Amino acid sequence: MADTVRTSEPRHAPRLNLNSDGRPHPLLNAASFFTLIVGLFAFAIGLFLRTGPGNIHTWAIIAVVTGLVSMLVGLFSQMMSATREERVLLVVGIIAGFVGLALGLGFGGAG
Repeated sequence: MADTVRTSEPRHAPRLNLNSDGRPHPLLNAASFFTLIVGLFAFAIGLFLRTGPGNIHTWAIIAVVTGLVSMLVGLFSQMMSATREERVLLVVGIIAGFVGLALGLGFGGAG
């Protein structure tokens, strides 16, 4: 029958590909992943501050520094980015870094 649906076709696993325009951007891809990882780290440290660890000032400074680095690298990379996929990772990393920065500043990480 011509109208039946075949289920025997192999399924392909989804791949993470930031180069949707067909050209490689190794530096921009690395900057995107760096921003995402450092931003999520700052976010996690900022949330860790809310639970009230013993040495809160050191963790607040770490959250501020990592959040600021994530935001600065992310904002510069956002201007240079070439594909939508890179921009998605960058925006998530920038926002996470901002939240980590704000929580770190809120718990006394400025001085």
